[in-house]
Amino acid sequence: MTLPLAVGVMLPRDIGPDEVLPFARRADALGFDELWVVEDLGFRGGIAQAAAVLATTSRLRVGIGVLPSAVRNAAFAAMEIATLAQLFPGRIDVGIGHGMPDWMQSVGARTPRPLRLLEEQLEAVSALLRGQAVDTSASGDHVRLEAAQLDASAVPTTPPPLLAGVRGPRSLALSGRVADGTVLAEPCTPEYVREAITRIAAVRPHRVVTYNVAHVHDDEAAALAQVRPALEWIGEPDWAPHLRPLPFGEEFAALRSQCASRAEFARRMPDEWVARLALAGTPTQVRTRLDELAAAGATSAVLIPSGPDPLGSLDSLARVL
Repeated sequence: MTLPLAVGVMLPRDIGPDEVLPFARRADALGFDELWVVEDLGFRGGIAQAAAVLATTSRLRVGIGVLPSAVRNAAFAAMEIATLAQLFPGRIDVGIGHGMPDWMQSVGARTPRPLRLLEEQLEAVSALLRGQAVDTSASGDHVRLEAAQLDASAVPTTPPPLLAGVRGPRSLALSGRVADGTVLAEPCTPEYVREAITRIAAVRPHRVVTYNVAHVHDDEAAALAQVRPALEWIGEPDWAPHLRPLPFGEEFAALRSQCASRAEFARRMPDEWVARLALAGTPTQVRTRLDELAAAGATSAVLIPSGPDPLGSLDSLARVL
């Protein structure tokens, strides 16, 4: 890369339990800078995964992307995060977000004011990690703490960065005000990253972590074919902010409206769109795309393995390093 950019890889949420630790160790050995775990409803817990990965590796920085604010008590979240930061100093990043609305609805945690909840959560957890006493009993709409504070023995020497996992314009602006960085879900094109950074308008140094489905192969067509099925979700309404800055945004929406299913939409997407919406191609092509993300302002690029063999894909992805 011509500009500073950390290159990471995502631990697939549905990887077999016997592959979780080998995947992490292989990513560490191959030289990836970061490994990110997810906390999606019905899969594995983010903090438990992060702890296991940190314990089995020696160098990787591990990110949690992201913990839903609606289901994590701020004080107990701070305790868990502080523990990781003490045991593995300088190696943990934590994303906190709204959580997918349907998931929050299904567990009885959906709130009519998700922005306010996320702001209160980020501010409270951040203060607790710095060893401060937090009392929001009179001011908090969602986070209600009465003189909550970590014991001095549990306060990390260096609090880990808290990043907001968000995508809407008001949420991005909130991230710029109160978070140490932003986690941008896939697909992250340079156009989307630039627009997001404009909306973030950070008031202090701010990390920008980008996710993208990825596959590296000497045959570009084979790489595009591999990532295509993983893009079927991005035609849904929640992904509109990612597509609005693109020159083919209107054509994209029109094609989705013509398709009866996500799978049909993924099959009919032109290769040119697939190439723009994923990090797929030859090592040289993918390195060029990573340079473009760095030039747009991204500080981390997280590659999401595609295909049926995530562990086996690590070696091909590592060809971009």
